[in-house]
Amino acid sequence: MRSPSSSAGSKSTGSSTAGGTSAAFGLSSEARNLHWLLTNLVEEVPGLLSVAVVSSDGLLLLSSDPARNNEQAVDSSSGPKGSSADLATIVSGLGSLCIGAGKLMDAGAVKQTVVAMEEGSLFVMSISDGSLLGVHATPDCDMSVVAYHMALFVGRAGHVLTPELRSELRQSMESVR
Repeated sequence: MRSPSSSAGSKSTGSSTAGGTSAAFGLSSEARNLHWLLTNLVEEVPGLLSVAVVSSDGLLLLSSDPARNNEQAVDSSSGPKGSSADLATIVSGLGSLCIGAGKLMDAGAVKQTVVAMEEGSLFVMSISDGSLLGVHATPDCDMSVVAYHMALFVGRAGHVLTPELRSELRQSMESVR
């Protein structure tokens, strides 16, 4: 697959809709690259139900939710159960809880959290500067495959998720509300 960073210019002139996600008009090449990475994660890993990238203050930056990425208005109070907005809330809370536990136990930074439930799995992985990648998956997913692909995403996204890019992604997510 080809990354959108190989295209000329720093602003998008259209949208890409591979795998149900869509990069919004006018995003920087770094933001388009993150959308592309998220699309690849969703397309390549069987069993993923929802994926969200959340800032350190709990705001949704990127989502696998097609309604959000296709710039359709979404009312988070009446959104579907298990939507990316719900996932972002859960990821943020769980991330904060685990960070607190790591500090209390003098165990250092939290790298990954996995919650295995009867009807699904939840994965949370640190990206950078407190940002988190959250994945809701089916109960029969291959946890090692999910964790591996999440680590690849984090490795590729972590160095580009600057404060400026987080701000741009927040603004693009807010514009779809």
